[in-house]
Amino acid sequence: MTGAPTAAAEDFASERWRMMEEITALVRETRTEIGKRALDERVMAVMGKVPRHEFVPASQLPRAYQNRPLPIGHGQTISQPYIVALMTDLARVEPGHKVLEVGTGSGYQAAVMAHLAHAVYTIEIVEPLGLQAQQRLQKLGYDNVQVRLGDGYHGWEEHAPYDAILVTAATSHIPPPLIRQLKAGGRMVIPVGAAFMVQQLMLVEKNSDGTVSTRQILPVAFVPLTGKR
Repeated sequence: MTGAPTAAAEDFASERWRMMEEITALVRETRTEIGKRALDERVMAVMGKVPRHEFVPASQLPRAYQNRPLPIGHGQTISQPYIVALMTDLARVEPGHKVLEVGTGSGYQAAVMAHLAHAVYTIEIVEPLGLQAQQRLQKLGYDNVQVRLGDGYHGWEEHAPYDAILVTAATSHIPPPLIRQLKAGGRMVIPVGAAFMVQQLMLVEKNSDGTVSTRQILPVAFVPLTGKR
Protein backbone atom coordinates (compact mmCIF):
# COMPACT_ATOMS: atom_id res chain seq x y z
CA MET A 1 0.00 0.00 0.00
CA THR A 2 1.35 3.40 -0.96
CA GLY A 3 2.39 5.40 2.07
CA ALA A 4 2.10 2.46 4.47
CA PRO A 5 4.95 2.28 7.02
CA THR A 6 7.49 -0.45 6.46
CA ALA A 7 8.00 -3.22 8.98
CA ALA A 8 11.43 -1.75 9.75
CA ALA A 9 9.94 1.68 10.45
CA GLU A 10 7.35 0.15 12.78
CA ASP A 11 10.08 -1.82 14.56
CA PHE A 12 12.15 1.32 15.07
CA ALA A 13 9.11 3.19 16.37
CA SER A 14 8.51 0.59 19.06
CA GLU A 15 12.21 0.40 19.87
CA ARG A 16 12.39 4.18 20.17
CA TRP A 17 9.45 4.06 22.59
CA ARG A 18 11.24 1.50 24.75
CA MET A 19 14.36 3.68 24.68
CA MET A 20 12.31 6.61 25.95
CA GLU A 21 10.91 4.49 28.79
CA GLU A 22 14.46 3.47 29.78
CA ILE A 23 15.64 7.09 29.76
CA THR A 24 12.70 8.09 31.97
CA ALA A 25 13.43 5.26 34.40
CA LEU A 26 17.14 6.16 34.60
CA VAL A 27 16.34 9.80 35.25
CA ARG A 28 14.23 8.73 38.24
CA GLU A 29 17.00 6.45 39.49
CA THR A 30 19.59 9.25 39.29
CA ARG A 31 17.30 12.06 40.50
CA THR A 32 19.46 12.73 43.54
CA GLU A 33 22.61 13.23 41.45
CA ILE A 34 21.04 15.26 38.66
CA GLY A 35 18.75 17.25 40.94
CA LYS A 36 15.45 16.57 39.18
CA ARG A 37 12.89 13.79 38.74
CA ALA A 38 12.21 14.40 35.04
CA LEU A 39 13.96 16.02 32.09
CA ASP A 40 12.60 18.98 30.14
CA GLU A 41 9.60 17.89 28.09
CA ARG A 42 11.08 19.56 25.00
CA VAL A 43 14.23 17.46 25.33
CA MET A 44 12.26 14.25 25.73
CA ALA A 45 10.10 15.11 22.72
CA VAL A 46 13.21 15.54 20.59
CA MET A 47 14.74 12.29 21.86
CA GLY A 48 11.57 10.57 20.70
CA LYS A 49 11.83 12.17 17.29
CA VAL A 50 15.48 11.94 16.16
CA PRO A 51 16.11 8.67 14.24
CA ARG A 52 19.11 7.21 16.11
CA HIS A 53 19.22 4.32 13.62
CA GLU A 54 20.35 6.83 10.96
CA PHE A 55 23.45 7.61 13.02
CA VAL A 56 24.85 4.13 13.62
CA PRO A 57 26.75 1.78 11.26
CA ALA A 58 24.71 -0.89 9.48
CA SER A 59 26.24 -3.54 11.73
CA GLN A 60 24.74 -1.79 14.77
CA LEU A 61 21.20 -1.32 13.43
CA PRO A 62 19.70 -4.08 15.60
CA ARG A 63 21.05 -2.21 18.66
CA ALA A 64 20.29 1.33 17.47
CA TYR A 65 17.80 2.10 20.24
CA GLN A 66 19.43 0.24 23.08
CA ASN A 67 20.24 2.58 25.94
CA ARG A 68 23.99 2.18 25.67
CA PRO A 69 26.90 3.60 23.66
CA LEU A 70 27.66 1.90 20.35
CA PRO A 71 30.85 1.79 18.26
CA ILE A 72 30.87 3.98 15.15
CA GLY A 73 34.42 3.24 13.97
CA HIS A 74 37.82 4.88 14.45
CA GLY A 75 37.72 4.05 18.16
CA GLN A 76 34.74 6.35 18.72
CA THR A 77 31.20 5.77 19.98
CA ILE A 78 27.71 7.22 19.78
CA SER A 79 26.76 8.13 23.33
CA GLN A 80 24.18 6.38 25.48
CA PRO A 81 20.76 7.97 24.82
CA TYR A 82 20.27 8.75 28.52
CA ILE A 83 23.54 10.72 28.55
CA VAL A 84 22.61 12.56 25.34
CA ALA A 85 19.27 13.51 26.88
CA LEU A 86 20.86 14.55 30.19
CA MET A 87 23.57 16.69 28.58
CA THR A 88 20.98 18.35 26.36
CA ASP A 89 18.76 19.05 29.37
CA LEU A 90 21.65 20.49 31.40
CA ALA A 91 22.52 22.90 28.58
CA ARG A 92 19.09 24.60 28.88
CA VAL A 93 19.04 25.63 25.23
CA GLU A 94 16.38 28.01 23.95
CA PRO A 95 15.19 28.52 20.34
CA GLY A 96 17.36 31.60 19.74
CA HIS A 97 20.54 30.07 21.16
CA LYS A 98 23.83 29.32 19.46
CA VAL A 99 25.55 26.08 20.51
CA LEU A 100 29.06 24.71 20.12
CA GLU A 101 29.65 20.96 20.23
CA VAL A 102 33.15 19.53 20.57
CA GLY A 103 33.25 15.97 19.20
CA THR A 104 30.72 15.51 16.40
CA GLY A 105 31.11 11.74 16.21
CA SER A 106 28.13 10.36 14.32
CA GLY A 107 26.26 13.68 14.45
CA TYR A 108 23.50 12.37 16.74
CA GLN A 109 23.97 14.85 19.60
CA ALA A 110 24.16 17.71 17.09
CA ALA A 111 20.91 16.54 15.52
CA VAL A 112 19.18 16.46 18.90
CA MET A 113 20.44 19.94 19.72
CA ALA A 114 19.46 21.27 16.29
CA HIS A 115 15.79 20.81 17.16
CA LEU A 116 16.16 23.10 20.17
CA ALA A 117 18.72 25.75 19.16
CA HIS A 118 18.93 28.36 16.42
CA ALA A 119 22.36 27.19 15.25
CA VAL A 120 24.75 24.36 16.12
CA TYR A 121 28.48 24.48 15.34
CA THR A 122 30.18 21.12 15.78
CA ILE A 123 33.84 20.12 15.49
CA GLU A 124 35.29 16.67 14.78
CA ILE A 125 39.00 15.85 14.75
CA VAL A 126 38.61 12.43 13.04
CA GLU A 127 38.20 13.46 9.41
CA PRO A 128 36.28 10.40 8.08
CA LEU A 129 33.77 10.68 10.93
CA GLY A 130 33.37 14.41 10.44
CA LEU A 131 32.75 14.04 6.72
CA GLN A 132 30.26 11.22 7.26
CA ALA A 133 28.42 13.22 9.91
CA GLN A 134 28.28 16.27 7.67
CA GLN A 135 26.77 14.25 4.80
CA ARG A 136 24.35 12.49 7.14
CA LEU A 137 23.11 15.71 8.74
CA GLN A 138 22.65 17.34 5.33
CA LYS A 139 20.75 14.32 4.03
CA LEU A 140 18.43 14.41 7.03
CA GLY A 141 17.74 18.12 6.57
CA TYR A 142 19.61 19.60 9.54
CA ASP A 143 20.47 22.84 7.77
CA ASN A 144 21.12 24.72 11.02
CA VAL A 145 24.16 22.54 11.82
CA GLN A 146 27.66 23.39 10.57
CA VAL A 147 30.43 20.78 10.82
CA ARG A 148 34.10 21.67 10.98
CA LEU A 149 37.10 19.32 10.84
CA GLY A 150 39.70 20.18 13.44
CA ASP A 151 40.83 20.23 17.06
CA GLY A 152 37.86 21.11 19.23
CA TYR A 153 39.98 21.95 22.28
CA HIS A 154 40.39 25.44 20.84
CA GLY A 155 36.70 25.85 20.05
CA TRP A 156 35.39 27.78 17.06
CA GLU A 157 36.27 31.40 17.69
CA GLU A 158 34.60 32.69 14.53
CA HIS A 159 31.08 32.08 15.86
CA ALA A 160 31.68 32.79 19.57
CA PRO A 161 30.30 33.57 22.07
CA TYR A 162 28.02 30.55 22.59
CA ASP A 163 24.98 30.20 24.79
CA ALA A 164 25.89 26.56 25.42
CA ILE A 165 28.86 24.29 24.80
CA LEU A 166 28.72 20.49 24.86
CA VAL A 167 31.92 18.45 24.95
CA THR A 168 31.36 14.80 24.06
CA ALA A 169 34.84 13.49 24.87
CA ALA A 170 36.69 13.40 28.18
CA THR A 171 39.43 15.86 28.99
CA SER A 172 41.72 16.16 32.01
CA HIS A 173 40.66 19.79 32.57
CA ILE A 174 38.16 22.32 31.27
CA PRO A 175 39.77 23.91 28.17
CA PRO A 176 40.37 27.65 28.74
CA PRO A 177 39.49 28.52 25.10
CA LEU A 178 36.03 27.04 25.61
CA ILE A 179 35.49 29.03 28.80
CA ARG A 180 36.44 32.21 26.90
CA GLN A 181 33.99 31.37 24.11
CA LEU A 182 31.09 30.74 26.50
CA LYS A 183 28.70 33.66 26.80
CA ALA A 184 28.07 35.21 30.21
CA GLY A 185 25.10 33.31 31.58
CA GLY A 186 25.98 30.35 29.36
CA ARG A 187 26.41 26.70 30.28
CA MET A 188 29.00 24.10 29.34
CA VAL A 189 28.51 20.38 29.89
CA ILE A 190 31.76 18.40 29.80
CA PRO A 191 33.15 15.07 31.05
CA VAL A 192 36.33 15.67 33.06
CA GLY A 193 38.79 12.98 34.13
CA ALA A 194 41.49 10.59 33.01
CA ALA A 195 41.21 8.78 29.68
CA PHE A 196 39.59 5.33 29.81
CA MET A 197 38.71 5.82 33.48
CA VAL A 198 35.48 6.93 35.10
CA GLN A 199 35.09 10.67 34.66
CA GLN A 200 32.71 13.21 36.16
CA LEU A 201 30.13 14.94 34.00
CA MET A 202 30.53 18.60 34.92
CA LEU A 203 28.18 21.53 34.54
CA VAL A 204 30.14 24.74 34.04
CA GLU A 205 28.27 28.05 34.36
CA LYS A 206 29.73 31.41 33.40
CA ASN A 207 28.47 34.15 35.65
CA SER A 208 27.62 37.69 34.54
CA ASP A 209 30.94 38.99 35.95
CA GLY A 210 32.94 36.43 33.95
CA THR A 211 33.67 34.13 36.88
CA VAL A 212 32.97 30.42 36.50
CA SER A 213 31.19 27.98 38.79
CA THR A 214 31.25 24.20 38.37
CA ARG A 215 29.16 21.32 39.65
CA GLN A 216 29.70 17.58 39.40
CA ILE A 217 26.62 15.83 38.06
CA LEU A 218 27.41 12.10 37.93
CA PRO A 219 30.11 9.58 36.91
CA VAL A 220 30.42 8.86 33.18
CA ALA A 221 32.78 7.10 30.78
CA PHE A 222 33.69 8.90 27.52
CA VAL A 223 36.42 8.35 24.95
CA PRO A 224 39.26 10.88 25.40
CA LEU A 225 39.42 14.24 23.69
CA THR A 226 42.33 14.11 21.26
CA GLY A 227 44.46 16.82 19.66
CA LYS A 228 47.37 19.10 20.48
CA ARG A 229 47.42 20.93 23.81
